[in-house]
Amino acid sequence: MQSQSSAKGPAEDTDDDEEFIGPPLPPGFKDSDDDNDNDDTEEEDNNPVKKIPDSHEITLQHGTKTVSALGLDPSGARLITGGYDYDVKFWDFAGMDASLQAFRSLQPCECHQIKSLQYSSTGDVILVVSGNSQAKVLDRDGFPVMECIKGDQYIVDMTNTKGHTAMLNSGCWHPKIKEEFLTCSNDGTVRTWDVNNEKKHKSVFKPRSVQGKRVIPTTCTYSRDGKLIAAGCQDGSIQIWDRNMSVHTKFHCRQAHASGTDTSCLTFSYDGTVLASRGGDDTLKIWDIRQFKKPLNSADGLPSFFPMTDCCFSPDDKVLVTGTSVKKGGGSGKLFFFDRETFQKLYEIEVTDASVVRCLWHPKLNQIMVGTGNGLAKVYYDPVKSQRGAKLCVVKTKRKERQAETLTQDYIITPHALPMFREPRQRSTRKQLEKDRLDPMKSHKPEPPVAGAGRGGRVGTHGVTLSSYIVKNIALDKTDDSNPREAILRHAKEAEENPYWVAPAYAKTQPKTVFAEVEPEDDETDKPEWKKRKI
Repeated sequence: MQSQSSAKGPAEDTDDDEEFIGPPLPPGFKDSDDDNDNDDTEEEDNNPVKKIPDSHEITLQHGTKTVSALGLDPSGARLITGGYDYDVKFWDFAGMDASLQAFRSLQPCECHQIKSLQYSSTGDVILVVSGNSQAKVLDRDGFPVMECIKGDQYIVDMTNTKGHTAMLNSGCWHPKIKEEFLTCSNDGTVRTWDVNNEKKHKSVFKPRSVQGKRVIPTTCTYSRDGKLIAAGCQDGSIQIWDRNMSVHTKFHCRQAHASGTDTSCLTFSYDGTVLASRGGDDTLKIWDIRQFKKPLNSADGLPSFFPMTDCCFSPDDKVLVTGTSVKKGGGSGKLFFFDRETFQKLYEIEVTDASVVRCLWHPKLNQIMVGTGNGLAKVYYDPVKSQRGAKLCVVKTKRKERQAETLTQDYIITPHALPMFREPRQRSTRKQLEKDRLDPMKSHKPEPPVAGAGRGGRVGTHGVTLSSYIVKNIALDKTDDSNPREAILRHAKEAEENPYWVAPAYAKTQPKTVFAEVEPEDDETDKPEWKKRKI
């Protein structure tokens, strides 16, 4: 009986634990590897600094001026950068090699600084907000899809204009509706648009000051569920509307930041309960919009010189990130990491010796993108914690250009030509090169220039014909760099001893040269006014 029960015990154990293969473990046994893994994950949970992917970095050279806009598509395959140099550059992590070159560069808004770039929720179109009054939508490859209409600037009531009438400040896509986006402008309005209707906005939100006067919104955003629209204004207020009710604000805080400063960024946390604001008064604040009178936490001493300095939440929603600005030669721009609950400074990264303007922490890649004031876009990643992105292009070696391929003739397609004139279709460049090498005409080495006298029906380089001799002598440098007066006076003594031109003609009639006497100018100061010569 005992043998049967003992045989049954292990069988039951194996049924309970199907993944385990082999004899049953003794009671109370613990695997050291499992413990280490558990300890590591517990440590990471307790210490959010270990989750920051900053062990490695790559630098993308956008240009020489400030990188004022960054955008990553939802999958994290492509990065776009825009700057004060009017350029928008496209970077493809999968297609790039270690040389880190952009695959496309364009100026979608001509001579206007780029303020904001963002991919839509599906990643198929890009919103471009620049210094003019018309936002543009491009497709993934940079070709225009639509351009917002410009409003009539002579109409006083901004509700009756079809579009913005002044410079744009910011813009973003709706997180759920892929055709809708939001813009705010110096004309004192926040407008929503539909990609399929460029002739008129969808709705208009007009922020107002305490006195009911028009106030300029400097930044705008949707909540994570897309039901709320928030705007930070120049009077220091943050105003939030219900997306479907554009008249009265649902929440507002009048003294969120110092009046007269540009609130440069508003962003909602991933759980949607908290709003973070980056002020032009060198502060970073976090708010619960249900109790909007007072911030939950605040951090100051974070200089910001740009109207688009960013702040963003980490993918796990526990850390808040922002950058700081520095004057030229005034130290390094830094990236600061704050704990969301306690607002204690957890960590800082010295980025470069210029201001940190934009920052972006992509949730899928777990990589941090930073735009700086000296034209760099930096990507911070960790080989273990991060996915794809910068890891793809770092491992690829630089490709060498094959000179032979670039020298091949282009194949001209002539579908309606007669068969005798039609070129044979090229299969590959290498085969074509091999054929060209066998062709005596195509592979003929050019004749070197003839030295000396001509031969074989070819004229010599110079000296044989009269024309070539003249050309050769014309080309000689005969310029005299000496003083022209000295050059003339050099012949004065010889001209006096052996006169040739003028003196021989007067040798009999006037042997001694007589020069005209210089008459002194009449002093007319003593003459009366009417006698003076009129000039």
